[in-house]
Amino acid sequence: MNEYMLFLWIALFVLFLIAEAITAQLTTIWFACGALVAAILKIAGIDSIAIQVIAFTVVSVVVLVATRPLVKKVINKKKIATNADRNIGCECVVTETIDNLAATGAVKLNGNIWTARSNDNQVIQAGETVVTEKIDGVKIIVSKK
Repeated sequence: MNEYMLFLWIALFVLFLIAEAITAQLTTIWFACGALVAAILKIAGIDSIAIQVIAFTVVSVVVLVATRPLVKKVINKKKIATNADRNIGCECVVTETIDNLAATGAVKLNGNIWTARSNDNQVIQAGETVVTEKIDGVKIIVSKK
């Protein structure tokens, strides 16, 4: 088994890189780094499988912990704010009874009619005033005032 460990680490390294390329979400790059370090240890003559596995685990965890906050910060920057975001927290009037189960409901907000849904599945009658909680696609999610 020990003579095949270099091939195993290289195969894992390649598989993690392929998975990373397919997902493009930075999900396996840390494990690829760990597999690379384990392969380097094997090449350097450290034949202990236990040491290689420990090095793989430690390097993967350290790289994950060190880079994950930075990666999340960069990935979250991709959110594109729209003018619709300024409507969150605004009051609007229900123009069509909001019933999530029946998939009906509309509100008038700043002169525009929006499809609306209740954030807590309550039925909200036409004419009531509600507050916008969030925007989900082309629907406004509202709650009773």
